[in-house]
Amino acid sequence: MEILDLDADVLADHTAAIIRWLPLPAPPREIVDLGCGTGAGTFALLERFPDARITAVDASAGHLRRLREKSCALGVDDRVRTVLADLDESDWPDLGSPDLVWASASMHHMAHPDEALRHVYDLLAPGGLFAVVELAGLPRFLPADAPEERPGLEERCHAAGRKFHAHHLPHRGADWGPMLTAAGFSLEGERTVTVTVEGSRDPAIGTYALGVLRRLRHSVVDALPAYDVAALDRLLDTDGPHSILRRDDLAVRTERTVWAARRHG
Repeated sequence: MEILDLDADVLADHTAAIIRWLPLPAPPREIVDLGCGTGAGTFALLERFPDARITAVDASAGHLRRLREKSCALGVDDRVRTVLADLDESDWPDLGSPDLVWASASMHHMAHPDEALRHVYDLLAPGGLFAVVELAGLPRFLPADAPEERPGLEERCHAAGRKFHAHHLPHRGADWGPMLTAAGFSLEGERTVTVTVEGSRDPAIGTYALGVLRRLRHSVVDALPAYDVAALDRLLDTDGPHSILRRDDLAVRTERTVWAARRHG
């Protein structure tokens, strides 16, 4: 869950910018956050729309517990309802009739996203907006010539990760535009935001990089040559001299694409 919290902190400005871009004719009053995690989108939406109430939906009880703790700490718990639900199930819980449905980095986890899109269409109030936000894979942090003994290591790790996720998460990196229109939506906008955050601006970036690379190692360790695994482990050794936490050349580099789709009628 720490990764989700760090993601929220480091990418907060970009999330806020995406929300400001959404083609909303009026501030929404009822919002559903699908696959809310620990609340990155939930709290950004609450801040942007101070009169809105949000139903935060996730399949992880731990994520929802963390979200409730944060909502209490921020004094907005009266505006948040949490719902534990597996959105791959055919019977969705009652999520009301929202003006806005937000799904950030969650749709690609669904086994049958076409069915989920139809559920969202039926769920939305007429004229309501569905915002799908997806990252272009996991962020990069290291310069291309790092580490010194194995330049390009991070890109090789990501290449191996793409092969792993092509099987386990086949909808990662999908173009959601055609799927949204096939589900009945009118696509009203698509935007790709290039994200670059220099490490010197935020001390959390080292911790964020450590968490992401640890997660990446789990999925690619069997696909990398031994020299790359050893170099990666040196980066992940927080007590060692080559720890990623000791580097002063880190940056967050990724892309986020948002699709804004409307239910008419």
